[in-house]
Amino acid sequence: MAEATTAKSGTDTWSLIHEQRQKVGDMLATLNDQQWETASLCAGWRVRDVAAHNIETQLMTPGRFISQYLGTGFRFHAMNAKGVDAHRTQPVSDLLAQFRETAKRSTAPPGPLMTMLGEAVIHGEDMARPVGKRIDISPATLVEALNYARRTAPLLHGKQRSAGLKLRATDVDWSAGEGPEVSGPAASIILAICGRAAGLGDLTGDGVDTLRQRMS
Repeated sequence: MAEATTAKSGTDTWSLIHEQRQKVGDMLATLNDQQWETASLCAGWRVRDVAAHNIETQLMTPGRFISQYLGTGFRFHAMNAKGVDAHRTQPVSDLLAQFRETAKRSTAPPGPLMTMLGEAVIHGEDMARPVGKRIDISPATLVEALNYARRTAPLLHGKQRSAGLKLRATDVDWSAGEGPEVSGPAASIILAICGRAAGLGDLTGDGVDTLRQRMS
């Protein structure tokens, strides 16, 4: 089992974010045209749509977020959809180039910086798993993303799904919570508590059925 360190500062967190984004970009660079069009783990979005969303996230600043949020009538999901639509006609070569270019940025919308790391991990898996790809996520990133996912509410509902359960990663030194156990690879725990049923198949323990019932 790999040991993990945790980020101690915003600078450390940005290092993890940039590293994870680079790994996602490397994965995207291996995809063929058909794989870019494959349905992702995000309902209604193809792999290319998730990549487009990531580009918009990587471009985000506080001012840009406020402007776009106001422009969609304070509707967060509508804002995300509009961002994806802005890239809908781009060839995948341009999407990949823009993903790589924006991945180096260190700007973010208002809110906890750890959200940006969670986005990079979760959406990376959203794109990789349906096309049979694997991203080698660092132990430190997995621990930070686990802690983020377990606390997050209301958008991802990780706090609600993990309530009353003991979560234990089998590939990094991490566990949290009390109750029936859910154990397995860290990335699969993250996906499951954030509502991706695709993560459940890797998990074991008395708490898995409870977690499965909380998918909706």
